[in-house]
Amino acid sequence: MYRVLFADDESNIRRGIKCLLDWESMGFSTDYEAENGQEALDIILKYQPDLILLDIRMPKLHGTEVIKAAREAGFTGKCIILSGYSDFTYAQTAIRYNVDFYLTKPIDEDDLYEAVSYVKKLLDDERKKDNFIDVYKNKAHDVIMREIITGEADENAYVPQTLEEMGFTFDDYQIVIYENYSKKLSSITYDFAELLNVRNDNNNTFEGIRIGQNDVILLKGSVAIKQFNDFLDHYDNTPPQAGSPMDTIFICYGALVESPKDINQSYKQALALINRRFFCAQGQHTLGYEELPKTDVKDNTLSNKLLTKYAELLTDHLQTYNRKRVAETLYALEEYLYTVNDTIDSVKLFMTDLYLQIKETISHLYGSEKIPFPTNSSIIELIQTKLYLYEIILFFSGQFEMIMNATGNSSRDSILDDVIYYIDHNYQNNIKLETIAPLFGYNSAYLGKIFNKAVNESFNSYVDHIRIEHSKELLKQNKLKVYEISERIGYNNVDYFHKKFKKYVGMSPAEYRRSLLLPDE
Repeated sequence: MYRVLFADDESNIRRGIKCLLDWESMGFSTDYEAENGQEALDIILKYQPDLILLDIRMPKLHGTEVIKAAREAGFTGKCIILSGYSDFTYAQTAIRYNVDFYLTKPIDEDDLYEAVSYVKKLLDDERKKDNFIDVYKNKAHDVIMREIITGEADENAYVPQTLEEMGFTFDDYQIVIYENYSKKLSSITYDFAELLNVRNDNNNTFEGIRIGQNDVILLKGSVAIKQFNDFLDHYDNTPPQAGSPMDTIFICYGALVESPKDINQSYKQALALINRRFFCAQGQHTLGYEELPKTDVKDNTLSNKLLTKYAELLTDHLQTYNRKRVAETLYALEEYLYTVNDTIDSVKLFMTDLYLQIKETISHLYGSEKIPFPTNSSIIELIQTKLYLYEIILFFSGQFEMIMNATGNSSRDSILDDVIYYIDHNYQNNIKLETIAPLFGYNSAYLGKIFNKAVNESFNSYVDHIRIEHSKELLKQNKLKVYEISERIGYNNVDYFHKKFKKYVGMSPAEYRRSLLLPDE
């Protein structure tokens, strides 16, 4: 509905004009009335009606003065002048201020209907044009946004005016790519703004766009990025409940950047991570740029030499019933596979060949009838259909336990000693309970319970204690900087190291070093 203002100093004329036409059926709502020129101008400037019917002679301000002031203030609505005079000067003034009709009193019903109908058509045409322009602008916006994110934009996209129009007025940006956690779900049923608990009026907090098969979010500004980090911290500290939004989503995020020109770098990192979801740990819902393989790792490829090496190692450990060495070898293999330059299909093929080679050797040594191996075809199918590397490692671990049991050794009394030994010698790596539990033939929940009961603290707490104790020794030596010590003991983020050290020691690493009367770095 278009809104109409009736401005005339005589109330009976205002009522009469309202009764002359069926305004509602013509698409107008009769919202406003004014009995003098100043009141009419105030209503125009405040409410911007679509059409004003304006008497020439009114108290305080004449009609021509009202329309002149309104136009100068930016009013673009339609205007029909009502006058008891047919004076050419009034008509000429009305034309100058883009008045659409000049009707003389008394108002003829047909003339008014014709004028209002014409104005209605003008308003409809303008609305269609505005809608078309809005659609065009939105499409152009999406195209430019996509090109900036993917790095395909030319220099014209980065001129100050374009950046301002696109909403690039912030100091920080970060790319997030998300998808369903379960491959069985077809769509995500919640809003990203609700997930972050932020308002996103006019896309001033983040931009959402579909690129290829990926749902991409561009976080804009410190407020949005802080909310996202709080969201990640909450997930890290509180595993998601079954059926909650966080339980149904998988998120990858690139590094924070300061310039729109660098947004593509954050996108490339997030895209690389979403394509490496195969390497995630069990139950992992987020993957950050910190977990990308080091760029200085060279020549990490799959080869027959590597296949033979791991087949011989694992076969030897199986024959000696050395569960600890089996677990360590599987973990080392998993770490290596994370850094290879080959495709995921190549990794699956490598693992298939590895298992079949071990199976062939063990069968030759002990006799295949003694060990209930799966058929080769079922092994190939099983490994090829796995979505994650940890699932393949878990399968290997279970098969290796079966082999050791079938060939004469089922003792697992020292399993916790093996786990602790493993932690004490691998604390500097990114070890997680979910990652190492399958290596020892347990699920993470059960191993966590028996570990907590035996050691009287959680797995993560034990790892933190071991790392902090080693960091104290390194601080005493006073040879490394704090950030170097942080990396050496397994904390890639020095701020996180500070936080953990202060939690367990009661002071920062630098304060601890000073407390030993050693010079600070």
